[in-house]
Amino acid sequence: MLSKINSRVKSISIPGIRVFANKVNEYENGINFTIGESDFPTPENVKQAGIKAIENNLTGYSHNAGLLDVRQAISRFFEETYHFYYDPATEIVVTNGASEAIDSVLRTILASGDEVILTSPIYSGYESIIHLNGAKSVTIDTTDNGFILDPERLEQAITDKTKAIILNYPSNPTGATLSRDQMEKIVAVLKNHNIFIISDEIYSENTFDGEHCSFASFPEIREQLFLIHGLSKSHAMTGWRIGYVLGSKNLMEHVLKVHLNNSICASLPSQYAAIEALTANREAPADMNKAYIERRDFVYKRLREMGLETTLPTGAFYFFPSIQSTGLTSMEFATKLLENEQVAVVPGSSFTGNGEGYIRISYANSMENLHEGLVRLERFLQK
Repeated sequence: MLSKINSRVKSISIPGIRVFANKVNEYENGINFTIGESDFPTPENVKQAGIKAIENNLTGYSHNAGLLDVRQAISRFFEETYHFYYDPATEIVVTNGASEAIDSVLRTILASGDEVILTSPIYSGYESIIHLNGAKSVTIDTTDNGFILDPERLEQAITDKTKAIILNYPSNPTGATLSRDQMEKIVAVLKNHNIFIISDEIYSENTFDGEHCSFASFPEIREQLFLIHGLSKSHAMTGWRIGYVLGSKNLMEHVLKVHLNNSICASLPSQYAAIEALTANREAPADMNKAYIERRDFVYKRLREMGLETTLPTGAFYFFPSIQSTGLTSMEFATKLLENEQVAVVPGSSFTGNGEGYIRISYANSMENLHEGLVRLERFLQK
């Protein structure tokens, strides 16, 4: 029966993030630097909102697009924080995490033979969904430009087959962010092309230097844009699975059809928790960021002391240091580090081909684990 399985499914593999996250669990003293998941608990009042919903038997279906109260809270958040407006009635869909939001958007717009531009290195989950839809990913290398998209390279990459571009800033895996000036130059290119723009800004609330600027702030590309967001990173709510898509009404009515046929609606208790997070806990990310910045600065100092070339992240919670000086591939490096020192990192090759020669380290971890894990990393490098 294996011969009858969709060949596109056969062609994709389990992401390197999950491979090493699973492997490290086999070691009693393993230290996991792979997962992009906060070590903070979900805020207490947010948890209580979810518990209260369950106790009140609010455990059925909601509107396919999500509770109107949730969509109104999302709309207010973006209007008050970033000063742009999306109509909660027609331009917002609540999804089962940002991952389902990305899946629903890509399945809405892609047809076989389409091309999607990715800045590279970039989160591996995009490529899999693109390929499952029979489309092709086209990467633009950013490793020689501080992991920032070059507008000239973008212009050159757009062809008659280009259906969309995915932008992810703050970036997973590099931690790079964009200034408004850099965004304006990218927008100046994109507004002249009839292609979709998918801006995954799930890490917007984890911006450490300056303020996050959203691509949704540019009205000239509004009719092309899908904004992906959610609560997983900002409020330590990965397991609650609350994400959302924002886009113009004429686009979102089609995204909604894909979403409802996929999962009907997001978990109802999670939606009630989301209302609390978006209304009463907007300060939660800033409180967590204080700890992330302390950890970031510590890890940056230690990596530099080890002689690993790296860029100081200005957002998200990852380092993407070069390991080219070791002569090992990123897969070899990650495998040997795990086997010899029981420390799990993600091979850079997991983030498209341009990630080769790098590893990703998540510092969304305790200072105790960061101290010990980096001691082991240094010992491995010395060997």
